[in-house]
Amino acid sequence: MDIRRAVEELVEEAEQQIHDYMWVLTPADRTVAAKAAASLHAIVDTAHSQQTLSEVVRLEHLREALAVLAIALAHVHGRLAWFLGAAATALTPVLQWRTLPADHLALGAAPPPLQQYTQAEDAVRRLHDTLASIATTGHIRLGREA
Repeated sequence: MDIRRAVEELVEEAEQQIHDYMWVLTPADRTVAAKAAASLHAIVDTAHSQQTLSEVVRLEHLREALAVLAIALAHVHGRLAWFLGAAATALTPVLQWRTLPADHLALGAAPPPLQQYTQAEDAVRRLHDTLASIATTGHIRLGREA
């Protein structure tokens, strides 16, 4: 399963839990979600802006997004922690990507196809949209607006 699909399934599950009142968002959840959303937006802005960057910078941005999720996760408990942890897990393949030529110490890292950068960046933008929606409305919008 690709990263984008994993994130979309995660978002759908979270939306269902909110809809069924299994996950009741707290003011603290909304505050952490707002901060994480702002950070993700700053890291992976638009698809066009990312595609103009080098692979090294794109990978750096994806790893920064993973760090944002981990930091946000450290500040919450409950279902938002579950959501952020699952989101970070979905992005972990970027930790095995490399952009530099392999040497004898590549440690299993491999260069991904450019399509995987795009999928991962789309997933980060979907996480941004979801966290921003949680922060502002207390709900999650399914599907991505064009």
